[in-house]
Amino acid sequence: MTCFSCIFGRKETLDQQHDQVNEDIPDTENITIYTYTELKNATDGFSLANKIGQGGFGSVYKGRLRDGTVVAIKVLSSESKQGTKEFLTEIRVISTIIHENLVRLYGCCVEETHRILVYNYLENNSLASTLLGSSHSSIQFNWRTRVKICVGVARGLEYLHEEVHPHIVHRDIKASNVLLDKDLAPKISDFGLAKLLPDNTTHVTTQVAGTIGYLAPEYAVRGQVTRKSDVYSYGVLLLEIVSGRYNTNTMLPYEDQLLLARAWALYEQGKLASIIDSYLTDDLDVEEACRFLKVGLLCTQASMRLRPSMSVVFRMLTGDIDVDSEEIMKPGIINNFIQLKARNKNQANQTNTFQTLSSCQEILPSSENISCASMTFTTMLGRD
Repeated sequence: MTCFSCIFGRKETLDQQHDQVNEDIPDTENITIYTYTELKNATDGFSLANKIGQGGFGSVYKGRLRDGTVVAIKVLSSESKQGTKEFLTEIRVISTIIHENLVRLYGCCVEETHRILVYNYLENNSLASTLLGSSHSSIQFNWRTRVKICVGVARGLEYLHEEVHPHIVHRDIKASNVLLDKDLAPKISDFGLAKLLPDNTTHVTTQVAGTIGYLAPEYAVRGQVTRKSDVYSYGVLLLEIVSGRYNTNTMLPYEDQLLLARAWALYEQGKLASIIDSYLTDDLDVEEACRFLKVGLLCTQASMRLRPSMSVVFRMLTGDIDVDSEEIMKPGIINNFIQLKARNKNQANQTNTFQTLSSCQEILPSSENISCASMTFTTMLGRD
């Protein structure tokens, strides 16, 4: 029995339950409704041996359906505060779109209290767990592979921003949401926070959710979501892929802790190449890598007006637009104030603190991806 009554906490007749399903799940042949038993059997009872991922939303398992199809099964936790909303958003947003750089949603299960999404299985996990992860990975991320990943993610975002109607803002572009198939082609995943942006609408204002380090300043401070919010997140991701490190690492010396700040300092010094991942050797094209880093800096400028669209980003990456013809302004940076405040006291003259967000609960409503610590919005002496 497919049922939303437990999800929404209402007592309904069986007919009402079916009506609720018809209302909330898009009527499309692309979506298959699976039973809980079917998915339980596919994962050997959701065994730990088949568990391939874990997040604030719940767990992901590798499974094999009765027809032999290998899938990724995302089980939303009943403790997830925004689980139902994100679950339905994800279905609505990606049920009818298919693109080589987006994950493919096969179907879902909405039986009793269970909320489960079924996707195509991607063999090589995420960028966060392979390229950037601390655990050893056998994958060789040479320069050509990284170029393919950077360009592929840009193509996926360009499709969402400019080709789909209404336009889609992902709101949580980050390394853990870029999955890799057997050929290391990238697929953007996790559309639970996505927002639709109708034509002739420049932005929407919403509660802030996402991941610190990837949040655009105007979004973190004002809750203003635009396509340029995704562009900012993509810029941070681009820097991560080229440098081979996470955007924040508090184990490093202060001047190296924030990747975006470090990249800007090196750009000003004319030493941008020194941030390129040292593991890149034989096929590294230093000039191309520096071009990618400059594109990352363009995407993360404090003023969203100055950030390029994803179609322009794509053309810069492929060399169709000369990035050196663009003036790069200083980036806007969101960083964890609690973790860095001791060091910030000693480095206060290096940054201009625009606004201290003293109450995360007031300015940044709670979400599973945002730590409710005090934050700072630092614009590195940039100008609009």
